[in-house]
Amino acid sequence: MTLKTFPKFTKVQGFWRRQGFVKFVFVSLFGLFSYHAISVSTIDNQELSIQERAAKQASNIQTKVARRGDILDRHGNILASSRLLKRVILDPMLIHAAFIPDLAKALDMNEERLSTLIAKKRKRKSRYLPIKKNLTLTSPILINLIAFKKQRIKVCNNETINTKISLINKVLNAVRWQNVKGEEIVVEKCRKRRVGQGVVLQQDTQRYYPKSASMAPLLGRVNAENKGGSGIESEFENILAGTNGKTTLNFKTDHAYFNPTIESELTHGQNIELTIDTDIQFHAYAAIKKSVLKHEADSGSAIILSPNGEVLAMVNYPADDPNDKSLYNPSHYRNRVLSDKVEPGSTMKPFTMLLALDQGKITAEEDELIDVSKSIGHLKSNKKVRKYGDAITVKKILQKSHNLGTVNVSERLSKEDMYSTWSKLGFSHPLGLIPSIENSGSLRHFYSWGLADKRTLSFGHGPMETNLAQLARAYLVFANDGAIPPLKLVKNMPTYEQNTQVFSKKTTNKIATLLDSVASWDGSGYRARVKGYDVAGKTGTAEMVVNGRYHKDGAKRTFFTGFVPVIKPKYIMAVRLDYPKKCYNYYHPEKLNSCEGSNSAAIVFSDTMERILTNDDSIQVSLR
Repeated sequence: MTLKTFPKFTKVQGFWRRQGFVKFVFVSLFGLFSYHAISVSTIDNQELSIQERAAKQASNIQTKVARRGDILDRHGNILASSRLLKRVILDPMLIHAAFIPDLAKALDMNEERLSTLIAKKRKRKSRYLPIKKNLTLTSPILINLIAFKKQRIKVCNNETINTKISLINKVLNAVRWQNVKGEEIVVEKCRKRRVGQGVVLQQDTQRYYPKSASMAPLLGRVNAENKGGSGIESEFENILAGTNGKTTLNFKTDHAYFNPTIESELTHGQNIELTIDTDIQFHAYAAIKKSVLKHEADSGSAIILSPNGEVLAMVNYPADDPNDKSLYNPSHYRNRVLSDKVEPGSTMKPFTMLLALDQGKITAEEDELIDVSKSIGHLKSNKKVRKYGDAITVKKILQKSHNLGTVNVSERLSKEDMYSTWSKLGFSHPLGLIPSIENSGSLRHFYSWGLADKRTLSFGHGPMETNLAQLARAYLVFANDGAIPPLKLVKNMPTYEQNTQVFSKKTTNKIATLLDSVASWDGSGYRARVKGYDVAGKTGTAEMVVNGRYHKDGAKRTFFTGFVPVIKPKYIMAVRLDYPKKCYNYYHPEKLNSCEGSNSAAIVFSDTMERILTNDDSIQVSLR
């Protein structure tokens, strides 16, 4: 019996090499596993679980910016809109020197300047360099950059590499039995790179105001964060701004794709349509600007209303162009029509006459004479006061803006009735047009009045102050048969206030015809005349209060409030100039006069209405 012999196994060629490779793989896997174990155990945020940490790392939030709504006038003309633009952001760390010549050409920039800017940013390791902004979608620069980003340029760099070492040495290095390195050599490596990696085109918007400075104090403007900073832009921020859309993308392990979760819906801002008429606004602004400059006034403002209380124009000067971001003077965005409370002077005299006529205290007929031969309070009856006679008609009192005659009529009225009437006219009550900036003025209760208060109130001083919009609204009684409606600045916005009946229709028509004489050759408002049209109104002049005291050296506010035509008015306008310093004689234009409502504010009314009426065929030219 022979013993069966088994073949003797011998180590084949390369055995140690294969064994070393297996050990290398094993050690590598063990090291990788240990690294991840340590990383997970040392998570920075100890409050988050491993699952929460993973979910956080596997999520991405995307934001879609809402487009700001437009502001329109009553005819749909754009007053403020957001233009879609682009801006160019460079990542200096990704911009290779080989890209700069072509990039400079695409950006229409000097190559040396671009290279310097990039070098400065790279030195600080900054990855953000805004290089161009406010590019329109049709900008040649934008077209050039789109083509530039598609290019590939061969880029060569010197790289330091180590020469190869044997596999056994690599394994021994891996298990740290030795530390053998290859020889370091420098080689040039070239490859094509897409040049657009460091060039980012970001979407941007720019608020644009087509009517420039003429609308600035009314509309306001947006700030650097595209939020309303003043005026309509600020007051209606919630409506105009809209809501940005936010979407979270989460990786779902069961489906292996990003599943979008909407955090907030994208809602674009809504448009706002104002009652403003851009043509009327432009005419009023041009007239105010001209007058402020000519008369060297500190400022000027005006408001024009339709009979139903809609605001057709609201202008202020000085004003800045909101499209020019380099200009910003807060006072040039001040809406003085609403924010300033002032004493309106003699523009209040018609309401004293209206109340007296309504109560039967006067008849306002040509045969009725009001005594002005005696002094009342601080108002003295002197030669200048009696130059129209010792007794004058109500028409003459209004026509010549006679203070003593007005006070004589007010003596027949009770302070309770005057307070109640002034309150019904809306003085000291908010208008609700732009509440955040509106100053409602004041009207002290009659309990606190003395005799002087009631008398001065009759011609627009004393216990009352008002803004220009309230004054203009009070004159709406002449367009609504003795009633006044609430004012309206935004179309399609409900108003809950009802018309307030203040005077009778007969009374308002009577006083309106008397005010026609004010804007005549014989009246104080003769420079408010508009050739070919019937105009009614009242001048006013008031000394400005400086440091709590009336300024006696010429600082005045001048006013004119009027309407056209006299019967069934279509336009009601109030004008105010602050401290006009140069006013001229009508017959001798080179000759200076003291500044009054008659030779400053009245001219603004005439200039504005002449332009408006020339373009309004619905109002017939008067044969007179």
